[in-house]
Amino acid sequence: LRAPLRSIDGFSQVLMEDYYDKLDEEGKDYLQRVRSGAQRMAQLIDDMLKLSRLTRSQLNHENVNISEIATDIAAALQNEAPGRSAQFHITADLHAYGDEGLLTVVLDNLISNAWKYTSKKHHAVIEFGAQVGDKETTYWIKDNGAGFNMAYVDKLFGAFQRLHHTHEFEGSGIGLATVARIIHRHGGSVWAEGKVDEGATFYFTLPNSANINIPL
Repeated sequence: LRAPLRSIDGFSQVLMEDYYDKLDEEGKDYLQRVRSGAQRMAQLIDDMLKLSRLTRSQLNHENVNISEIATDIAAALQNEAPGRSAQFHITADLHAYGDEGLLTVVLDNLISNAWKYTSKKHHAVIEFGAQVGDKETTYWIKDNGAGFNMAYVDKLFGAFQRLHHTHEFEGSGIGLATVARIIHRHGGSVWAEGKVDEGATFYFTLPNSANINIPL
């Protein structure tokens, strides 16, 4: 799949560099669309491969301080956009029993989503908390961003499913599918609640270490 895409992208780049001035405005628009489509398809292929690798990779369970991971992710996002007005409320010293690398992927996807979908809010608020139970812990990431219509909640965690147009918010539609695969591999569950223009809350559970029972 990558080989023909490289050809399309490569030749369209040649056209952009050598023949762009010879095209009328409509031709320039078509060429830019071809290039953009090829690059987007290449990104989708990369995302599919990442999702496949995450499904097959070995789980290495350990005690993980996910509050520290969440704090690092939040700091990185704020450093990338220092002009944004956004508040993070991250509960301190939350722990989980699981694969640190994969749980980092989960948090990165969910927190980055919250960051993205609050980008149009003047006062964005993103929260990360948890409720410890006897057998499992429920974690959540809440935001006051774009939200979504609960009528379409079943589509959220499917690969390449999107509830917002790409011209509103960029994305490939693979992030939440990745989250779901990782959490299910850890023996947990994932779900979401939201309301249009009021925000969304994404929940996931992980078994406590004494109750771990990982599906094959």
